[in-house]
Amino acid sequence: MQLNGKKASTLVELRRGDEATIQALDLPEDITRRLMELGFLPGGSVRAGRSAPGGDPRVFEVDGSEIALRRETAAHIQVELR
Repeated sequence: MQLNGKKASTLVELRRGDEATIQALDLPEDITRRLMELGFLPGGSVRAGRSAPGGDPRVFEVDGSEIALRRETAAHIQVELR
């Protein structure tokens, strides 16, 4: 998928070290609210970090913090690669 000439994807599709801009969170309201409190805000920056053995959960750097998310959650956060 293309968005303004850049590849749009979800957090799950990012490789370690990839940086992206958060576009949208497509999750239930309570989960969206909590993630936004942690720094996952539309327009904000996120960088893919390391993952646990087997790839789940995965660490993402956002707003100066490292936050681990399960694949099932990360798959619902749309981003645009930088």
